[in-house]
Order: sequence, then C-alpha cells, then structure tokens
Amino acid sequence: MIISSLDRVAETKRKIETREARIGIVGMGYVGLPLALLFSGERFAITGFDIDDRKVQTLNRGDSYIVRISGDEIGSAKKAGFSATADYGRIAEMDVVIICVPTPLNEHHEPDLSFVTSTVNSIAPHLKEGQLVILESTTYPGTTEEIVAPLLEQGNRSGLRVARDASSQGFYVAFSPEREDPGNDTVARRDIPKVVGGCGPVARELASAVYGTIFNRIVPVSSPAVAEMTKLLENIYRCVNIALVNELKQLCLRMDIDLFEVIDAAKTKPFGFQAFYPGPGLGGHCIPIDPFYLSWKAKEFDFDTRFIELAGQVNIAMPYFVVENIVEAMSQQCKALHGSRVLVLGLAYKRDIDDLRESPSLTIIELLRKRGAKVEYNDPFFASVGQGRKYALNMTCTSLDQIPEFDCVVIITDHTQYDYASIVKQAKLVVDTRNATKGIEAANIVRC
Repeated sequence: MIISSLDRVAETKRKIETREARIGIVGMGYVGLPLALLFSGERFAITGFDIDDRKVQTLNRGDSYIVRISGDEIGSAKKAGFSATADYGRIAEMDVVIICVPTPLNEHHEPDLSFVTSTVNSIAPHLKEGQLVILESTTYPGTTEEIVAPLLEQGNRSGLRVARDASSQGFYVAFSPEREDPGNDTVARRDIPKVVGGCGPVARELASAVYGTIFNRIVPVSSPAVAEMTKLLENIYRCVNIALVNELKQLCLRMDIDLFEVIDAAKTKPFGFQAFYPGPGLGGHCIPIDPFYLSWKAKEFDFDTRFIELAGQVNIAMPYFVVENIVEAMSQQCKALHGSRVLVLGLAYKRDIDDLRESPSLTIIELLRKRGAKVEYNDPFFASVGQGRKYALNMTCTSLDQIPEFDCVVIITDHTQYDYASIVKQAKLVVDTRNATKGIEAANIVRC
C-alpha cells in the first residue's frame, strides 16, 4: 500500500497528539537529557542516543550524572519507556530525531561543527520516509540548510531528499534553539517559549506540534536561519552587556567606586535598564561562544562585527585581569605568587551547578600554575576533575578545613553552600571576584 505524503504528515501529527510518536534525542548532556525527561513526562517513549557508553549505562541503570537531575527522575522516565543506546541503527525506529550535541570553538576561536556533522553522518543512513529531524545545537545562521540538510541527503541509503512541502517525498528538517539555563529555577521549562524554524512550512508545523506537547508557547519563524540568528542575538545581547559591566568594574576599582552598589541603584529604574553583573570571565556553552560563531559567519559577507568582537575580547581578558589582581593583592602582603599556595573556590561556570563548560576557573588555574603557584580547588559539585576537552587538571577537591594553610583564597564561583564569613575569618587573604563577601568588612578581603 502506497501512503501519500499528505497522509504520512497527518499520521505523524496524529501520533504526536496521541503520544504514540517515537522520539529519539541525540546527545544526553545538559540539554538533551532534560529535554528527554520533559517528553517522557508527557507519556512519550523516548530513546536517548549518546556515544559515551558511561552515560548510556548510567541512564539504563536509572541513575543520573547531572546534579540537578535526580535518579528518581530517570527511574520514572524508565518506567514510562525511556532508554538509552549508542546504536544509531535504532534511528530507523524513530518518528522524530532531535540533535542536542555541542558546538564549541576550535583553538583559533572558529566554529567547530564536528559534533554536529559526525552526528548527522551517523543518523543519515537510517532515515526513512516522513521522519522529522530537528537540530537544537547553537550555531551560525545557515547551518541547518547549508550543512545539515545536504549531509542528511548525501548519507541517506534510500536516496531520500529533504521534503519542502506536504506533496514532497522524503524527510523533514527543522531548527529550534535550546534555551536551557542551568541552575535557574525561577522559570519552569514549560514556560520558556520555543522558537521553531523549518525547511518548509510542513517541517515547521510538525516541529511546532512536537514541541507544543511540552512547551506552553511556540514561536514559529519563517526559516531555520531566523531561528539560528534568534539564539545568537539572545546570547550576544548578554555577552555585550556583561562585557560592559566587566569594563566598568575595572574603571570603578580605579575610582574606588563599588560597581555592585551602582548596579543596585541603577536597577531601581522601572524602565530602560536591565541589571548585568561583572565576574571573572564568561562560562557556559553559549555566551562565551556564540559571538564568535556570528563573527566568523559575517566574514563570508565581507562584514566585520566590530562591536561584538570587542565585547568578546573584554570578556576573554577577565581571567588575566583576575590573576593580575591576585598578584597585586599578594604583593601587598609581601608575598610572591610563585611558590605560594592558592585555593580556588568554585570550578563550575556559575553558582550551584555541576557544569565546567568554558568556566573561567579553568583558565585562572592554568594561568596561576604558569606563574609558579601551587593551586588547589574546592567545589562541592566536583570531588575530582581529570581531563576534559580544553583542560587537564587532574586534581581532587581540597577540604575547606585547610583554608588557614593557604596564602590566598580566590572566590571564582559563589556557590551558596559556602560560609563566606567563616572563610574570611580563616583565610590569610581572600580575593573575591563575585562580590560574594558583600556585607563582610575585613582587612584581608580584596574585591576585583
């Protein structure tokens, strides 16, 4: 029996509405796993794909490797049909495939799409008629239509093409940017509007239907490129404003003005101002990276994103600024950094999460080591840290009981678990990059 494209689209929508659609999510990380749990909560049987056998085995045991996700949540999802696999051959069983893999920068600060392309090449042979493929990974405008769609067509064993309308044969492709904010409990995931752009109206309609089961508002846009640019705008907006306050912090320190007090006063204005706060540098998978994705793509159009690149440069320089302040603070105590013991508090890129991606702590530790400091760390979320994509720490967590033994304690991540008054009382010197010691007056505190 030959099924028309129109009938196949209608059948897919029916299966979405009745929760019969099989959804595969590629990449069981900080984006993919929470997404899988959202769909599982809506009674979908979800298959999680990942090339990391450790993650696959952990999930299939009903355990979690992300602090904010409990083992109970994984267990409940398993009872609802969730399972994990490294077998990409099972892509053929799915009605919807969602790609949530990293898009980092290479050593030259250029886009590294190797995770996306390798994933696409792995799933392409197994795609079948009528399937919907959605990319969620943050990237530059044009990636979905210029890279992902052609690779899916080239690698498909059946010779299927991207279907651009309801009358076309093939599979459907869309882009919908992730909007995860680890550690943010003020906005429920369901209440975060979901932007969707498809390669054609049918792909957009199907993707909207899928996400409409777990998000309260869908924002359809005219193309994947618009959706891709939307994500970049959101994060570049934050990057630029963080760069602004980071630069102002350096000026205010010279002027002996408390920038945090300035920000608190400015945010009383009920319009035209949004508070951003300075820090030791940017972390996470989006804000430190997204500006460079757009700057790189802009060169294809003979356009220099000077304003965006300047913001990126300011933020990249912050770990170096922190280290110089540590050197100065120690010299005021007649101590040289070389040979001194330094304790870094907080490895995660922001408070109360277990995420090291692009964390400024990693850069600061590396810089301190290069200057001859004996560096150790404490972070309640990391008992040990080995080697990652851009770091090789091979360190274990140091007990806070040892604080008096260190020449300097540097607060990089202001976890709420820390008793800052006690830390200040015990430490010889505290360099605070997060204003975590606000309200504590002591001669051994240096804020930078």
